[in-house]
Amino acid sequence: MSNTEIIVKMVLDRWNASISAMDNLLQKLSDEEIQMEIAPGKNRGIYLLGHLIAVHDAMLILLDMGEEMFPELKDIFLTNPDHAVAKIPDTKELRSYWKKQCDELNVKFKQLQPEHWFAKHTAVSSEEFINEPHRNKLNIILTRTTHLQYHLGQLKLLGNRNKS
Repeated sequence: MSNTEIIVKMVLDRWNASISAMDNLLQKLSDEEIQMEIAPGKNRGIYLLGHLIAVHDAMLILLDMGEEMFPELKDIFLTNPDHAVAKIPDTKELRSYWKKQCDELNVKFKQLQPEHWFAKHTAVSSEEFINEPHRNKLNIILTRTTHLQYHLGQLKLLGNRNKS
């Protein structure tokens, strides 16, 4: 295995483990728990789930892997804060979106050859990329994995409330 293959495998293994941890948590959390605020006056679990779906949806464009699957979520979960939009998808619908999106990303990621992960993403120009080669597709996975882990930690608080 080449160094490129090893690096890509390490990053994607971390991504996949984070997705799996989120899947496991979503199985444990009830719909009622997901409706709760992480802390008084803070985001609800349902908002964070929708937010993660919207962020991961935008990755399809950033990675030049196609169009967003759920573009209607952008305004609800990225543009606006929690509680700003009165009507949002219900928990069952968002759980379904999460699964469909994770499956789609998994298929797309497997299709990309290791060396192509080091190509520029769509938010950087070719000129900028010459001076900043770290602004590549693999770096998007690194930053989105960190983002997922951050919100996963918040969501774990919801499940811990009933155990205290």
